[in-house]
Amino acid sequence: IVRMVTDYLLTTPALTWSACSRATSTSPTIPTSPWQAAERMRLAARYQAAYLDNPAAARPLLGELLGAAGEGIEVRPPLYVDYGSNITIGARTFVNYNLTALDVAAITIGEDCQIGPNVQLLTPTHPLEPQPRRDKLEAARPIALGDNVWLGGGVIVCPGVTIGDNSVIGAGSVVTKDIPANVVAVGNPARPVRDPLGHVHDGHRTHRPAAARTRPCCHPRPHRR
Repeated sequence: IVRMVTDYLLTTPALTWSACSRATSTSPTIPTSPWQAAERMRLAARYQAAYLDNPAAARPLLGELLGAAGEGIEVRPPLYVDYGSNITIGARTFVNYNLTALDVAAITIGEDCQIGPNVQLLTPTHPLEPQPRRDKLEAARPIALGDNVWLGGGVIVCPGVTIGDNSVIGAGSVVTKDIPANVVAVGNPARPVRDPLGHVHDGHRTHRPAAARTRPCCHPRPHRR
């Protein structure tokens, strides 16, 4: 069943608003399939129960729950999803306990990633205007993590965010905008604070570490007595 909406819902500065099927939509929609969410919750519960008995034997259930699962991944339950089928996890990635991955839009996790406990990957978003929220409209924007990304415990990744290869997000950070590759980012909202060479990011400036600023002395002074 699709509800009709009035004209004021059709546009917003960031999104095109419409009423249509919820799944994987980047336009705001009205959820109409609670039975599907319940079915995926039951499958996630079956995976958790099977994992507790035999993690290897539970792997087929994880493959059924997710859209794609690479070789050698480990996902420790409980795992909470909207659909599961919109989630891709690359090879050799480790996911710790209590991942919440609301995959109304696609969630892509690269290879060799480390996902700490209690991480939230949240693709759904809602209108800022009061009346569209009362009409229960929502949209979703995809989330993408590159290869070798490490999310510390309790990190929240907001809709539409991409995190580049090799980047690290400090525990408890809230990621509201894209993070480039090869940086460490922390805070709420998360901002890059350093790169792998130890260069410290301060707003628009980049400071080299003290060791990099110190030049070796080619002609050391003689020892004074």
